[in-house]
Amino acid sequence: MQTICKRGMGLFLALILALSMIFPVAAADASLDDAVNGSAAYMLKTVANPQVGSIGGEWAVIGLARSGYDVPQSYWDNYYTTVEEYVKACDGNLHDKKYTEYSRLIVALTAIGADPTDVADYNLLTALGDYDKTIWQGLNGPIWALIALDSGNYKMPVNPNAKTQATRQMYIDRILECQLPDGGWSLFGGTEAATAGYDTSDPDITGMALQALAKYQDQPAVAEATKEALICMSEMQGSDGGFSSWGTANLESCVQMIVALCELGIPLTDSRFVKDGHTMLDNLLTFRQSDGSFLHTADGSGSNQMASEQGFYGLVAAQRAAEGKSSLYRMDDVTIRVTGSTGTATVGLPGKDAAVKKQPITAPGTTFDDISAHRNQPAIEALAARGIFNGKGDGLFHPGDTMTRAEFAATVVRALGLAPKAVTQFSDVDSSAWYAGYVGTAYTYGIVTGKSETAFDPSGTISRQEAAVMVARAAKLCGMDTSLNAGTIRDILAQFTDYVKTSEWAREGLAFCYQEGILDSAVLEIQGSIAIARCEIAQMIFNLLGSAELL
Repeated sequence: MQTICKRGMGLFLALILALSMIFPVAAADASLDDAVNGSAAYMLKTVANPQVGSIGGEWAVIGLARSGYDVPQSYWDNYYTTVEEYVKACDGNLHDKKYTEYSRLIVALTAIGADPTDVADYNLLTALGDYDKTIWQGLNGPIWALIALDSGNYKMPVNPNAKTQATRQMYIDRILECQLPDGGWSLFGGTEAATAGYDTSDPDITGMALQALAKYQDQPAVAEATKEALICMSEMQGSDGGFSSWGTANLESCVQMIVALCELGIPLTDSRFVKDGHTMLDNLLTFRQSDGSFLHTADGSGSNQMASEQGFYGLVAAQRAAEGKSSLYRMDDVTIRVTGSTGTATVGLPGKDAAVKKQPITAPGTTFDDISAHRNQPAIEALAARGIFNGKGDGLFHPGDTMTRAEFAATVVRALGLAPKAVTQFSDVDSSAWYAGYVGTAYTYGIVTGKSETAFDPSGTISRQEAAVMVARAAKLCGMDTSLNAGTIRDILAQFTDYVKTSEWAREGLAFCYQEGILDSAVLEIQGSIAIARCEIAQMIFNLLGSAELL
């Protein structure tokens, strides 16, 4: 009898334990779903017009496409049109040496159900048939070549111009031969290009290497390398469940290892990767902000947008694993969203002025050394690729510099595709000045006014409230309704602590810009009289063109 009671009690306790495991998991899944949906909403808002690029481009597209979040069809169509324009402008040559440019785009196109073998009559896969060029930039090359090729189960392309025709096995072997003695990988470790600092495994690169090798676990050498790498990463994992790279705990290292485990089919709750009760997913969520964005490091340093995009697709990978779906990069389940040049992407709003024209990409890949990881980098690069914004003659953009009234006039005229034509309205605008035509056209279309009837003050700076008013005038030319009643203006601006300090004449323009997302409404103050920086104007123009369907 005592034995029966003990056995019954044991079964009862087992049942309680089982139930206690079931309900927390359900709660965790619900919490994960909420986190994915919240971050997807944030991504759709902040990357409303994805470009071809590693920030504000493919990673946001991949995350949204694989999340299952409800995204308007126009989003995919407009992105594909941008890709076509970019590829055309490059004549199919995305980069001479960084072949991850091809791989990243292939993965994104596969994720949205588009065909990367026929983009503006170019086959983007062909580049990955060149072994020497693909491996030039270190391990990222072969890693992402494999991920890209396997995302859609594509055949290895034949590259007639390659010195060495690549095979999948060559890329696998390249990754294996670069494995470090400690079991993981670093960007250049294990190669002739290795330098001091690359002889210790890096969680980012190790995670990506594992993602690339995930489909080849039937090869004994791959399986053994994977086993060693997992031991290495388990030992490197911190007590908070996260990872450090170059001595700094960061989100990206954690994300790459999350995706790696999901690609390998290993639960995130695997005992090897639970430290002091913390999983990698627990760690990832500590970087997540209430608005759905992510921080790069716990102290908030680094590029929030870059971290947000990686954090988002890390959540998506975890969610797909929890739901038993195919992994982030195994895309056999993809829904066809675009089938080529659909013609459905609109070019401008119905009410736009006939003179306003969408600006094509003419200088793809344009960037500046001083905007790397800058929060406005996607906007600056998108405008520079279209000739709307330029550097300052030294190869730099100087994002924090102010902008003159003449420079602003030139930027907005170029953004709208208006033809420069000088006027004689202003005595301080010499007809031979480089900006004369831009000032004349901006004045003619009512975008800018003078400081007086006869003076423009071309060298004067632009304040934030002046920029808002001028951008609102440009928006009206683009077909947007910029009129707001007094109550709406008050309601929009009342959220800012200093709105009463703004000029009365500027409030409608400011309210419009905040309402349309041209200005960031998440800030606490407007600071209307402060001179606006070049990077801020770039973001405003970029947001305007996106809202006006001119990107």
